[in-house]
Amino acid sequence: MAIRGNLSEANLTDVLQLLALGQKTGCLSVGREGSFGTIHFDRGRIVYAAIVNRHDRLGDRLVRSGAISADTLARLIAQAAPLDDRALAAALLDQQLVVRELLEVQYRQQVEEAVYHLFSWTHGTFTFEADAYPPEDDALVSVSADSLLLEGARRVDEWTLIAKKIPSLDLIFEVDGDRLAQREVALSATQERILPLLGGTNDVTAVIERSGLGEFDIGKAIYGLLTAGFAHRVGRSAARRQPSPESRVAEHRNLGVAFYRTGLYDEAQREFRRVLELRDADVAARFHLGLIHLRRAEYADAVETFRRAAAEPDAPTAVYHNLAYALERIGRLDEAADMLSEAVQRGVTPDPRTALSHATLALACGDLATAEAHLAAARAHWGARQPSASWYHMAGLSAALAGDLIRAVVTLEEGIAVHPHAAVLHNNLAVTQERLGSYELSARTLEHALLEDTNLVHLHKNLGDYLYRAQRYDEAFESFTRVVRLSVNHGADVHLKLGNIHYRRGVMDQAQRAWARALAIEPGNRIVRANLDALRRVEVRDLDDAQHEMSDAVLVGEAA
Repeated sequence: MAIRGNLSEANLTDVLQLLALGQKTGCLSVGREGSFGTIHFDRGRIVYAAIVNRHDRLGDRLVRSGAISADTLARLIAQAAPLDDRALAAALLDQQLVVRELLEVQYRQQVEEAVYHLFSWTHGTFTFEADAYPPEDDALVSVSADSLLLEGARRVDEWTLIAKKIPSLDLIFEVDGDRLAQREVALSATQERILPLLGGTNDVTAVIERSGLGEFDIGKAIYGLLTAGFAHRVGRSAARRQPSPESRVAEHRNLGVAFYRTGLYDEAQREFRRVLELRDADVAARFHLGLIHLRRAEYADAVETFRRAAAEPDAPTAVYHNLAYALERIGRLDEAADMLSEAVQRGVTPDPRTALSHATLALACGDLATAEAHLAAARAHWGARQPSASWYHMAGLSAALAGDLIRAVVTLEEGIAVHPHAAVLHNNLAVTQERLGSYELSARTLEHALLEDTNLVHLHKNLGDYLYRAQRYDEAFESFTRVVRLSVNHGADVHLKLGNIHYRRGVMDQAQRAWARALAIEPGNRIVRANLDALRRVEVRDLDDAQHEMSDAVLVGEAA
């Protein structure tokens, strides 16, 4: 389960310290408006960090340091198209294009600079996904978080002063030659190195890129020159103030994708909408907006968004596939089938996911034979790969609906072996085991499933039903209470049984409230209405008679 928080409430240094002390493995994502960064942990140590849309990428660092040529970097990107610095590093090592020791130095500096930059963020959100990033067998770096925390704290303090004179990296500075010639103090090595770049034409970002040094080192060096009067500000870079529309589109799209992948949907939606403000025909942005609507169960909005994306000539197959899913969720099954057929026609190779969606539609229409055919086709399309957890879910459901409970159990057990953390498969297996009469085995399966996902409502409901039938009312009460906390309107049956348990405990006011809630969810429920009517007569009839009548009414409710 992800851990989320706000940087205004929890300092990033404290978060890193907790993850390091807990020896956690996973990915910490940090986002704020216009920026997004990640820090990857392996047993409490930092093995990778990066910030979207920053210019200090590993490839640029290697070129500036002379470890590789610009042509070599361009050729690698064109051939392998690495998605991040880890992929680029692996490609360089595989092709023996760089000495490993030199690569490790630049890689470590890139990681450290990214972490230091994130320390300066005082607002935004963070998310930690445990085991989200499986560390490579041969990680290039493994950095102690403690060492970065100490240096990061020092840099944050110093940068607070630096930012007063250099509030933006698009500022341009010029050396005062006369003052510099009369100086009586020695300049630092960094200051000597950047003097030729402070000629009144390069902004700070350009100085960073051309010097091959980090943002903090350059900022500190310029701050010293400014304080001593050896340099002064002459203007601002217009190119930096007004980036090209294409670069702005790419920047917002990259941020949107990064936010979406870590579940920060509000932030992702904001970035994709900015993309569309700049380029209304951007299919990728509209596609991701549709995915966000799906995540939020806003199916009508998802249909409209995917339809607009599908109207573009370069719309990919995934647009039609997801449009079909959104249509299916709002009951427009014929239209969903048409969109799936369109996805099949546009696909270059058979896609098992499309066949699986066809099977889902067939099951929704009660056509078991067609569903089985599409499920078989989907598995064939996967080839040597194992099917997804969704395939096992639908295959087990199809077998159960056909009355073949043994095949359903075998299918679900196979799926759990392949996808042991898929709580839905455990839940379905438990339901099937119950229908076969294996009640204790079903309960154990449900309890195991809850270890995988404590937020799946159906798990708590099914376990509560078993415990209720077994007359383990206290435990059943706990399960039903969790159902209500997760989904207050999950079903009238939950509140009916909660009311029955309250009645057995003699807490009549709580019983009345639970049954009233059940009746509000299902006004036509005769058992709930009978229990409430009997409870009201307690006030006007003899207590013993009412007790006898009430017991009969509750017994009916239990039989449901």
